[in-house]
Amino acid sequence: MRSLRITLCAGAVVAAALAPAAYAADAGVWVTPASPAPGSDIQLRATGCAGQTGTAKSAAFVADAQLTGKDGALVGDSRVPTSLKPGTYDIKVSCDGYDDKVKGTVTVAAGGGPSPSAPASPVAPVHAGGGGTAHLALVDARETGPGTRQAVIGLVLASVAAVAVAVRSARRSRHGEARD
Repeated sequence: MRSLRITLCAGAVVAAALAPAAYAADAGVWVTPASPAPGSDIQLRATGCAGQTGTAKSAAFVADAQLTGKDGALVGDSRVPTSLKPGTYDIKVSCDGYDDKVKGTVTVAAGGGPSPSAPASPVAPVHAGGGGTAHLALVDARETGPGTRQAVIGLVLASVAAVAVAVRSARRSRHGEARD
């Protein structure tokens, strides 16, 4: 029985030691479409980062792509400059506090991509209403929701309820024994 326990512990140690290497082997950057034309919008998917945010940089992007966590990967969007020459360009993803932690490439195809039908940024205010709620978008998610104060109040209320149930049960059992 002891040898089985030692074997299982040794197997767990080996699996734990190899897990980061296996995880790193799956690291990479994927671009959709695979061979974008100049002026095309692209979607990025990067694996190999444990965090929920990252930044993808490449000479093939108009601007650095901000990546956010989704389905175990970091995803984001960018655009290929219309003046970019066809070729293969490096993509470097910074995440988990490390620069260039994940690397990949994008191959830009020849030919003009779709030209934008509208300006990239608004030229006038959008008439969508909801102006009074705009400040809510600026609220930090860490500042919302229950905090320590609410947790303590909840624990106190739960404790009071538990004591009330215990007292009531004790009274019922005492009164039930006296009737027999």
